[in-house]
Amino acid sequence: MDGIGNQAGCIVMLLLLLLRSIPVLTMPQEKDECPPGEYKTDKGICCNKCARGFKLADECHFIGHKSNCVPCDAGQFLDEMSFSKNCRSCKRCKAKKHEHLVSACKPEADTICQCDEGYFKYRIDTEAYDCLRCRTCKTDEIQKKPCTHENDTVCECRTNFFRVKNTCKPCSSCTPECTQLCSTTGATKAPHPYPDLTGIIIGTVVMVVVLLILGIIITHMATKRFVKKKMRSQSLCLSEESKEQSKDFLINAKSHPEEMSVKTVVENSLGEQELCKLPDCVPMIPDLIYTVLDLVPVHQVKQLVRSLGVTDMEIEQAEMDHRFCREAHYQMLRVWAQGGSRTIAGVKGETVHQSLLDELLDKLRQIHLNRAAEELEAKYTIQ
Repeated sequence: MDGIGNQAGCIVMLLLLLLRSIPVLTMPQEKDECPPGEYKTDKGICCNKCARGFKLADECHFIGHKSNCVPCDAGQFLDEMSFSKNCRSCKRCKAKKHEHLVSACKPEADTICQCDEGYFKYRIDTEAYDCLRCRTCKTDEIQKKPCTHENDTVCECRTNFFRVKNTCKPCSSCTPECTQLCSTTGATKAPHPYPDLTGIIIGTVVMVVVLLILGIIITHMATKRFVKKKMRSQSLCLSEESKEQSKDFLINAKSHPEEMSVKTVVENSLGEQELCKLPDCVPMIPDLIYTVLDLVPVHQVKQLVRSLGVTDMEIEQAEMDHRFCREAHYQMLRVWAQGGSRTIAGVKGETVHQSLLDELLDKLRQIHLNRAAEELEAKYTIQ
């Protein structure tokens, strides 16, 4: 029996050695992702991204070919590697808003502005801010932290004072409910014979409020996701329709090139004649919008566009499409300016009608931005 067992053991060992000597066949795995610093084109080719300060002029056409990148134009920048075909506009420091230049704009970095002395940055969102005057501590307060370019002054009540609704009051006027806010010592109270139900009630109320807030947040997120999906589907349908229209146009252009060129010349000449016949027009839409953004405080732009008839869905779409606050506000005003029959179709460049300017001036005055309305009226009113 021992001999049989030894033979079986030897056979098992030989089989194991044979299995180890056989190379393991593995199928090569295709890499779906491109290496760092590259991106996948619509053709499925990995092309290199453009360095900071450069925009994409022409992407690569085959493996091993490099993308053609060109520097950003003056007054524009890109602060990260990308395959964007457009650079972002540089920020401009505004002396009227108590800002001064710290670092000029470079192709690879945006302008750096800083609030003037005695002012601090009041953050509206991650990108936008206003320079507000630093707070001065009152006579019944002491300064805990001084004002900086980034943060306001921090004040606290003096000794033997307590704060009620942003006002420091002396402890001599303190009621029994606020004794814990003052540094006075009092007699120790005997424990109440009955349990204190206040803590239990407060805890229950807080829990109910938290659950309500969570329910509202979840509902909002679900609604926003549904609207976003709906907009994406609509945009896909529009892109497919535009592709079909472009194909029909190219076919017609190839078959009747002479007719197309004559038609283009006639339309351009008619557009120029119509533009010359309009005495009550003001300059281009982009110039008007940038002027409005320079005059209207950032936190009042949404109020203005809502009064001009831009819907909340269009406002949310502009915020989703643009990372920076100023670019989103530009898109909101552009939606308003291009609505209905306000722009003159068929003319090269988008011209704003005088009635559109009158509507804008009226809404600015309604939200108490009279100074901005006066500056716009002085700049664009037809003499």
